[in-house]
Amino acid sequence: MTAAALVCAFDIAGTPTGIAWQDLHSPPPAEGWRWVHLNRTEPSAVKWVRKESGLPKHVAEALLAEETRPRCAVSPEGTLLILRGVNLFPEADPDALVSIRLWIEPGRVISLRKVKLLAIDDIRRSYEAGAGPASIGEFVIELARGLTERMGAAIQDIEEEIDDLEESGIDLPSQDIRKRLIDIRRQTIPLRRYLSPQRDALGQLVAAKPDWLDTWQQSRLREVADQVIRYVEDLDALRERASILHEELSNRLSETLNRNMYILSLVAAVFLPLGFATGLLGINVGGMPGAEDAAAFYIVCGILIIIGLAEIALFRWLKWI
Repeated sequence: MTAAALVCAFDIAGTPTGIAWQDLHSPPPAEGWRWVHLNRTEPSAVKWVRKESGLPKHVAEALLAEETRPRCAVSPEGTLLILRGVNLFPEADPDALVSIRLWIEPGRVISLRKVKLLAIDDIRRSYEAGAGPASIGEFVIELARGLTERMGAAIQDIEEEIDDLEESGIDLPSQDIRKRLIDIRRQTIPLRRYLSPQRDALGQLVAAKPDWLDTWQQSRLREVADQVIRYVEDLDALRERASILHEELSNRLSETLNRNMYILSLVAAVFLPLGFATGLLGINVGGMPGAEDAAAFYIVCGILIIIGLAEIALFRWLKWI
């Protein structure tokens, strides 16, 4: 294993103590536990998980799988917990939800990530400062809470965007509204896709009552799961509001199109008889009245103006305009 494969590792028995990768083969502290956090993109980390960690083969493969969804699997050997969170680092894609995979067994927690997560980074910094979660249960609660709070911040940003569209969207160009609605949809789809199984995973973890989770911690984790449920409901409401805005936009575009078509139809109706008259007078045959009269052109123009005004008056009387 290389330094790049090991993001951090701590023995937690009173004051957290950082350990190097060469010490991972040693047993965890007798009166505490060990957290090992790896970068799963590093070949040496993959090798350690598969061959040197002592994990069951199916657990190692689940931790290293390329595509995962949030889930929880409790077995006599330990607990497999896979969660997702938004990545709020400045250089990260805010629409992407990244996974954190954990294997929890007596005395040891192994976590793997592909890209950095602020929730994990907060825990790492707290351990480096000599504080942080003292037990495995506190660790999982702190991680789940950090992931959930940051998802809440992302949902709040979406809600503010929809509020702004509802308040001032009617004055914006249709192209701008459509672009912003597409952005909102792109943000809500992955959140809704992963929040629902994450809610189920946390609920299953609480229901399983593993040994490392005491009654008080179960209650706290249940509160986090309830918060995820509320976020799922908020996302559903935001999707409905976005759909209503899309319908209003479609109705507005349809009304504009219908109004323009109606105006063009009225213009065509006014000029149809005038065009017929001018076309009839323009045929190149003998016997056309007024052909030799110098004032005939002005007379015809006057007649056409009178016909046009009469048509407009008729349309107004019919309440077409």
